[in-house]
Amino acid sequence: MAEEKKSLNFIEQIIEEDLKADYKKENLMFRFPPEPNGYLHIGHASSICLNFGLGEKYEAPVNLRFDDTNPIKEEREFVDAIKRDVAWLGYEWAKECYASDYFQQLYDWAVEMIKNGDAYVDSQTSEAIAEQKGTPTQPGSESPYRNRSVEENLELFEQMKNGETAEGAHVLRAKIDMASGNMLMRDPIMYRCVHKPHHRTESEWKIYPMYDWAHGESDFIEQVSHSFCTLEFLPHRELYNWFIAKVSKEGEFIPKQREFARRNLSHTVVSKRKLAQLVEKGIVQSWDDPRMPTISGLRRRGYTPEAIKNFADSIGVGKRENMIDVSHLEFCAREDLNKKAPRVMGVLDPVKLVITNYPEGEEEWLEAENNPEDEAAGTRQVPFSRELYIEREDFKESANRKFFRLTLGKEVRLKNAYIIKGEDVVKDEEGNILEIHCTYDPKSKSGSGTEESLRKVKGTLHWVSIKHALKAEVRLYDRLFTEEAPDGVKDRDFLEFVNPDSLNVITGYVEPSLSSAEELDKFQFQRIGYFCIDKDSTKEHLVFNKTVGLRDSWAKLQK
Repeated sequence: MAEEKKSLNFIEQIIEEDLKADYKKENLMFRFPPEPNGYLHIGHASSICLNFGLGEKYEAPVNLRFDDTNPIKEEREFVDAIKRDVAWLGYEWAKECYASDYFQQLYDWAVEMIKNGDAYVDSQTSEAIAEQKGTPTQPGSESPYRNRSVEENLELFEQMKNGETAEGAHVLRAKIDMASGNMLMRDPIMYRCVHKPHHRTESEWKIYPMYDWAHGESDFIEQVSHSFCTLEFLPHRELYNWFIAKVSKEGEFIPKQREFARRNLSHTVVSKRKLAQLVEKGIVQSWDDPRMPTISGLRRRGYTPEAIKNFADSIGVGKRENMIDVSHLEFCAREDLNKKAPRVMGVLDPVKLVITNYPEGEEEWLEAENNPEDEAAGTRQVPFSRELYIEREDFKESANRKFFRLTLGKEVRLKNAYIIKGEDVVKDEEGNILEIHCTYDPKSKSGSGTEESLRKVKGTLHWVSIKHALKAEVRLYDRLFTEEAPDGVKDRDFLEFVNPDSLNVITGYVEPSLSSAEELDKFQFQRIGYFCIDKDSTKEHLVFNKTVGLRDSWAKLQK
């Protein structure tokens, strides 16, 4: 049976139609244009995968271009983080570009627009300019400075450039149409004065271009063929085309802006302004806090590049915004880690188990499979002894027939080890269980082939040998917000919905094979979930982040 051909998404259909028309394959070029005012988040990951994925499909270059036009909010730290994230996802950019590379060209073009009567310096306050914009149903009114002479405009613009005018005293506006049905075409601002050093140009410039002016012109300079933006930029397309028409010549290749719908993720926010608030207010520790929806946070939590790319591919690109449940992202992580993560044993809520008929002082090393999903993963040796830790919830003094774990008088198997039978408990004065006493069947060793080892028991427990166990700090993460759309509740601040239990730090015990684990190494703690080594971890103090559980428990808890 022939393999089913994957249908094209609407973005790919646009490109295919252009190739059938007047575009040549060698004309194709894409770009990913982050603004370096924060860390990239899961929404950016979809855009990264879209643009770089198109580059791979069509064997076309993809530029990484930083739209660094606002020195107030931009930092070198964010540039470095963005480059690290894109590279971690497995993509290579053709050129590393910056809007600031084009500051001189943008300025020269602006001067030409003034000379041609297409731009003017406005000396009104920002409030007056906003008021004169009008409304979507009423036309705006012209600025009293709209008809300044070319000479006066050039002189003022030069003063702005040289830092001779105060911030906010003047702006440069395009002269388009104050009655346009598109509010963005009502003489948009092209330049404003900002007397702040830039992370690349330092104090060279005292004026900075607005996004709408820099965006299209940067695409034109780089000869980007298709400039893909999210839907909120659809009204900007008319201005994008108008600006490029003012600087291009007949016969030159013109970029095309097209829009796709943003995908929102439940139980989080993806506004960089709101993510910055979480950091600034100390609600999370940093931009790469594992609770954050940033790519850096997801990486630190233990997500793989493949999981994020599979997530982006599975939700696709569309023309309508929708909410993606975070459980789908977790499913993608779980599915990928299941194939890759070595299996180990860790106990997070320990209670002592004593095998009373096992020789005191004796120990043995048992063979354990590393990953049943990967034959090449091999096996490892796990120490076994008389005293073990098991999970507290894996034992009940008495239980009904549906409880398949350890109870008094019944048998279970210890993973990779022996069949044991609950015999007695030791409690403190308040009735809390301190120790569970059991006996084991010496002939029931896993894999030994004996008749006793083949005996069927309904429960299998994970464990660690107390004598050999490594103490570990384990960070258990939950949804950052209790509300599905925390920034979508009318008259409520999104911070009101912060989950107070989004992080729970506990002490657990893990098998000794993890002593050599390195930062970001990933494991499946058997019967619990997937974990990775945090950057705070040391040889003397292991720190694990819980990536995701073996199953989606959130929906069950909500019910």
